[in-house]
Amino acid sequence: MSTIPATSSAASARQALDAAFPQGLGAFIDGAIVNGGGERITLTSAATGEDYADFNDPGREGADAILTSAVHGAAKWAATDAFERAAILRGVSSTISEHAEELAVLESATTGKPLRDTRGEAAKVAEMFGYYAGWADKLMGRTIPVPGNWHTYTERVPWGVVVAITPWNAPLFTAGWNSAAPLAAGNAVVVKPSEFTPASTVRLAQLAHQAGLPEGVFNVAVGLGGTVGAALTSNPRVGKVSFVGSVATGRRVAVSAAQAGIPAVLELGGKSANIVFADADLDRAADGAIAAVFSGAGQSCVAGSRLLVQRSVHAEFVERVAERAARLRLGDPLDPDTEVGPIITAPQFATVTSLIEAGLQDGGRRVTGAELPAALTGTALAAGHWVAPTLLDGVTPANRLETSEVFGPVVGADAFDTEAEAIDRANGTNFGLAGAVWTGDVSRAHHVARSVKAGTFWINSYKTIHVAVPFGGFGDSGHGRSSGPGVLDEYTQTKAVWVPTRAAGAPFPSLSY
Repeated sequence: MSTIPATSSAASARQALDAAFPQGLGAFIDGAIVNGGGERITLTSAATGEDYADFNDPGREGADAILTSAVHGAAKWAATDAFERAAILRGVSSTISEHAEELAVLESATTGKPLRDTRGEAAKVAEMFGYYAGWADKLMGRTIPVPGNWHTYTERVPWGVVVAITPWNAPLFTAGWNSAAPLAAGNAVVVKPSEFTPASTVRLAQLAHQAGLPEGVFNVAVGLGGTVGAALTSNPRVGKVSFVGSVATGRRVAVSAAQAGIPAVLELGGKSANIVFADADLDRAADGAIAAVFSGAGQSCVAGSRLLVQRSVHAEFVERVAERAARLRLGDPLDPDTEVGPIITAPQFATVTSLIEAGLQDGGRRVTGAELPAALTGTALAAGHWVAPTLLDGVTPANRLETSEVFGPVVGADAFDTEAEAIDRANGTNFGLAGAVWTGDVSRAHHVARSVKAGTFWINSYKTIHVAVPFGGFGDSGHGRSSGPGVLDEYTQTKAVWVPTRAAGAPFPSLSY
């Protein structure tokens, strides 16, 4: 069991890393840590702004070694009996559960995510492997009637090597989300985590190997997107790519993969509308609005960052949300009582603060978020990447916050009059990842849910997802689905097999006997 360091600092992050990787942090290849020989990458504590560790990029040479390992691993894993694969994945799930606290502490110490969040995410990752273990031995083809004397059937076969590019905001969660299903389908997986937050992904792969995954079946390519990432997503030895991240980077990855003939699943950004009608339970809706955008410090693709409230209750509702936002506890991520942590990376911190300023310049009125709580000032935490939960009102369609994904604890509110207006506003961006409606009218709830263009939509709730339910977006939010039973179709190809049930005649008259 991992002990919780006293407070977030460079020393505590280093302590968590040393406990997990006594030999140092590096890529995970063939069941072992392998140090790279490329550019030195420095890791920084989000909570304090201190540098706490560094590691070497493996470069394109390292990517080649990782893929060579994965190709061998894919052959072994595909040849493994499906029932044995299922048993191994159940063992992975159990091992993750046994090490859940260790994973949670490592994730919190190295990313700045509150421990209360990372504990939940570690449990979810164990659940993911358990869920897909149940599907590993149930990938079935079909028998298809055709004219003539034929027995025709299909098989589901894996792609071989799946490369999963995962983001910095939820490295452990997305590593599990994007590896469990392709593994269940018989593929080898290479996860390329963000260079800002690689530690928990490497530890997850170690634990999976410890639980029985063969060498080469689950590798981790730590490093830079421009070197190891680019090499992985453009190599013809890769069968499929999955990407979670920004629209701009996702498009580059998709183009690179397509030029090499590799299909891709993309889960990109969002600018989700949270719609509140006057007949809603306003207390429940206010709690939901808080959870929609301030949990995870807003660093979530499904964050409800646009709050559209019917005009008759708009002022009252904004006041309720502001009162709740003021009560949220910002503080040391390793304190179990902390509810909102820092922005994980320095570049994203700069983006968030600049977009708040843009929202104010474009006419938004600041309701909350002007100052950090006194608990952070005058301490080592004051130098971290902190943004207080921020609510701007009067964020109209002309405001840059209407269409720009902030990816931080920032919500823009505005009033609407009619149901049609609310739907038009919700659909007024190129994104289509998520959304929600709060109302006491069941007919309206279903109509709005059907009308808003989003891959996930909640009624009188927000931000619940589960590995058993399909997840993905429309438009700029990506394509393909990354969860649910149907995701196994993403990670397998269909092979048709034709067997004659009667001897065929001569193919040409001249060959007749």
